[in-house]
Amino acid sequence: MTGSTLKQRTCATADLSGVQLAAIRSLLVDAFAGRPDGDFDDHDWDHALGGHHVLVWDDGYVVGHAAVVRRHLVHGPRTLRCGYVEAVVVRADRRRRGIGERLMGEVERLLGGYAL
Repeated sequence: MTGSTLKQRTCATADLSGVQLAAIRSLLVDAFAGRPDGDFDDHDWDHALGGHHVLVWDDGYVVGHAAVVRRHLVHGPRTLRCGYVEAVVVRADRRRRGIGERLMGEVERLLGGYAL
């Protein structure tokens, strides 16, 4: 992106301000609005919280987001600590510019700490 000021940040939900969380949620609501499988609702938002967030910002606006949230899966006598990828989005006017690749590269790094 010529002249871009892309910045990337990875942080826990607890490290995000209310303003930042509102910007992320707004991005997700806009991206999923009117989809045949449903809008991005409170239930979806709850699933995106409590883990780590990968954010891409451009000129002070969040343009990409992905979350990795810890879940425990029980299979027989085993409990696996797994990372779920949630709430992945790139703003519509910023797609096809490598932002999704940046997000998922960091998500892959974060998932390295979980059971396969």
